Amino acid sequence: MTRLSPLLAQATPVTVDHGEGCYLHGTDGRRYLDFTAGIGVTSTGHCHPHVVAAAQKQVGSLIHGQYTTVMHKPLLALVEKLGEVLPEGLDSVFFANSGSEAVEASLRLSRQATGRPNVIVFHGGFHGRTVATATMTTSGTRFSAGFSPLMGGVHVAPFPNAYRYGWTEEQATDFALQELDYMFATVTAPNETAAFVVEPVLGEGGYVPGNTRFFQGLRERADRHGILLVMDEIQTGFGRTGKYFGHQHFDVRPDIMTIAKGIASGFPLSGMVASQELMAKAWPGSQGGTYGGNAVSCAAAVATLEVIESEGLVANAAARGLQLLEGARRLADAGIGDVRGLGLLVGSEFTASDGVADRPRAVAAQQLAAKKGLLMLTCGAHMNVVRMVPPLIVTEQQIDDALGIWGDVLKEV
Repeated sequence: MTRLSPLLAQATPVTVDHGEGCYLHGTDGRRYLDFTAGIGVTSTGHCHPHVVAAAQKQVGSLIHGQYTTVMHKPLLALVEKLGEVLPEGLDSVFFANSGSEAVEASLRLSRQATGRPNVIVFHGGFHGRTVATATMTTSGTRFSAGFSPLMGGVHVAPFPNAYRYGWTEEQATDFALQELDYMFATVTAPNETAAFVVEPVLGEGGYVPGNTRFFQGLRERADRHGILLVMDEIQTGFGRTGKYFGHQHFDVRPDIMTIAKGIASGFPLSGMVASQELMAKAWPGSQGGTYGGNAVSCAAAVATLEVIESEGLVANAAARGLQLLEGARRLADAGIGDVRGLGLLVGSEFTASDGVADRPRAVAAQQLAAKKGLLMLTCGAHMNVVRMVPPLIVTEQQIDDALGIWGDVLKEV
């Protein structure tokens, strides 16, 4: 009998029959509030009627049109629609399937455009599971262990994670920028550094937002040394943080941006975005792929962007995110050391009385919540952060319902 790999362990006990909006309906007949959103993917909720209709229509006319062989209308429509929301100056797009592919494309472009070998990533970041992107990932050793040697030329600088260091945000930011400058003097010279690659909010690393001074410090150093600033917006993009893209909270301009997850409401699609001038510096033949820019995924992405706009989901993410963050902070007990987030990315970090990460209680809370009808995930280096990442369509009442369950859970675990 054929089975799934035993390493694909489920985070919840639910087998899904169907999904609708913010809810998943299990084969057990129960309805669950889904505050995982497929790890931030189902931005418009499960099976939004407008997205479903667009995908169904496209399946009937063209499923696959390989985009370096032929061009198709959904791809062209998506490029035009993205032009309405992408940051100024980022006007050239390469499409792929997964976030890892988009990050690898940004790495390749950065090295080819600058002629430099090295990249700097930041402690706690997650960028993927391929050899290159796992090398760039430091949110947990589980993503890179066991298949060395990894890729060379990747160096890790501190991220201003104030709670981890036990400092103020100002102190953590001072440290991060000072260590970055020290890295230039000791590890990778500026003229050998192609790019900074960074998430606006650490995702798998524990839902830790950056801050304006840190990101503007990266921008200043990038400009001074001819380094490219790559913003990994795979989890933070398309309204998730309460702005269209996470970096827009920090008044910083990226040279390259990677996108995926929430762009197509569950259909596989990712991309790398840069200026036409920078994208033209990629070497011929360095971009491509069989399934990138799939016609059905592109049609779903156009519909997703239409829903985000017509239903005001960016503003909803900002309002509901503040409600969720404030509510989670009110409910936090002595065993939760920090509650943080940005928009609809909220994490509660469980810490024992001796300051050690309390993974057992975090997992127990996440599992008990699932039994009570609220689906969430854990993250962080020690998997001791319970994260809430609901669809952008989540309502005020649904946030209250989730917080009610969460409060009950914290009293019991």
